[in-house]
Amino acid sequence: MTRIEPSANETNGADAGAADKNKQAAGVETPSRILIVEDEYLIALELENRLRDAGFDVIGIAATASEAMSIAAAGSPALAIMDIRLADRTDGIQAAVELYATLGVRSIFASAHADPETRKRAAAASPIGWLQKPYLADALIKLVRQFLNE
Repeated sequence: MTRIEPSANETNGADAGAADKNKQAAGVETPSRILIVEDEYLIALELENRLRDAGFDVIGIAATASEAMSIAAAGSPALAIMDIRLADRTDGIQAAVELYATLGVRSIFASAHADPETRKRAAAASPIGWLQKPYLADALIKLVRQFLNE
């Protein structure tokens, strides 16, 4: 699976942060930046469309933990939507822990795996919440908004 690159109008993390600060100084509200970590391409695209329709800025889609770290480091997301089963050996829990430990990015787990042992493993990532697949996009958007206080 290939990673979806940010569009041409999206800049690297440093430039994006400066642009956001300029907009905030001018009183313009900037949309919250979200990273999607999901290896099922069609699910990721649908989720991206629903989040953008809700007014969020999706900075990228990652299918692996290393892609997630790369996109997050460059794009400074407010949060990540994280599946647990990813396309490489590192699972979503390990990716979420690394995102949180290195960049302070917390995750919403959106996965079919929500058993007590899985949740216990994920505690180190300080998850925002859990949505068990299949879930409604509206439930995810509501959880994102609650976390971001929108």
